[in-house]
Amino acid sequence: MRDKYDIIVVGAGPAGSVTAKTAAMRGCDVLMIEKRQEIGDPVRCAEGVAKPRIKRHIEPDDRWIAAEVKGSRIFAPDGTSVELSEDVSGSEVGYVLERKLFDRALADAAAIAGADVQVKTRATGLIMEDEYVKGITAMHFGSKVEIRSDIVIGADGIESRIGRWAGIDTTLKPSDINTCAQFIVADIDVDQDRCEFHLGSAVAPLGYLWVFPKGNRCANVGIGIGGNACSPGKRPIDLLQDFVRTRYPDGKIIELVVGGEPASGPIERTVANGLMLVGDAAHQVDPLTGGGIANAMDAGSIAGDIAASAIAEGDVSLERLQEYDAGWMEDFGKRLNRSLAVKDRFVSLTDDDLNKLAHSVDGLDFTTMDLFGLLVALIKKNPKTLWSLRKMFV
Repeated sequence: MRDKYDIIVVGAGPAGSVTAKTAAMRGCDVLMIEKRQEIGDPVRCAEGVAKPRIKRHIEPDDRWIAAEVKGSRIFAPDGTSVELSEDVSGSEVGYVLERKLFDRALADAAAIAGADVQVKTRATGLIMEDEYVKGITAMHFGSKVEIRSDIVIGADGIESRIGRWAGIDTTLKPSDINTCAQFIVADIDVDQDRCEFHLGSAVAPLGYLWVFPKGNRCANVGIGIGGNACSPGKRPIDLLQDFVRTRYPDGKIIELVVGGEPASGPIERTVANGLMLVGDAAHQVDPLTGGGIANAMDAGSIAGDIAASAIAEGDVSLERLQEYDAGWMEDFGKRLNRSLAVKDRFVSLTDDDLNKLAHSVDGLDFTTMDLFGLLVALIKKNPKTLWSLRKMFV
């Protein structure tokens, strides 16, 4: 590891790896660091992603595809289900990944493109000169190091410290965080063709519970609830254990992960002089579904390209890097704002409201609809319940 690079990427998840790969392919001298000793571990998501979104960035490989699903089922509190095709199910349904292998494949692609990759390297601060970010300080295998660069790109996850150190407010209120827990449950009967989403105050208050098949009688069974919904006996882990005991009494829990994800919609600004944020660090997670893999990779591609151009031009100012803000906002940011509006309305609905919504679309053909079309159908069938969304979707 040298002491000077064009670009330093902090974090080796999907956002960081695609950023590093894109910039390296443009000829930049790139360093990507990861604080953990293993890339991709621990897993902190349901591992689902839509096929078209992933194919933009990497060729699918059977080694990191655990299951290939054909659609999803959404269960209302009373058990009524709505079955959606893959095309309608959103950016989390298509492939169920083995994230440990997938993240490493993305990091490998960045390295092949020319990026230096260093694990067990934790950023401890930013080097600031004349109000510009000029690199990072870090702990590398227990030693303090100083590494300079023209641009630092934070892909360091929820409530990014890289962003905060540069003066960007990346903090989140409890109501803007989904608190999550997930089991891998083995030796269960589960439909390998469908992802499941379960709604209702008893199952997942201010959120939802999911079942994503992983082949070989295994599934990711997880839950994400609003941070302000947690209470004694109603923690995500408690609710998840109750569901698994009831639904899969003979299932064997072989892994547990916990974490949080932003559900706030986009932050106001993701750039500063010599600095950019991508992925969870930029709150680029869909606040309705909690999905962030596809958005993270798309944002990484945009960030890497714009960072390379800015360096070639010798201008890494906030004003120049705002092209990144405009780029990802145009690509998927507006969709995140719509998802936030839908989430805010849906979390206020009662269980009776959710049951009525499910009943109202019984018999509709969803094979020719996308997610936008489904929302339009729901609004038309339930104009009073969903009146606040009318102008946005109809």
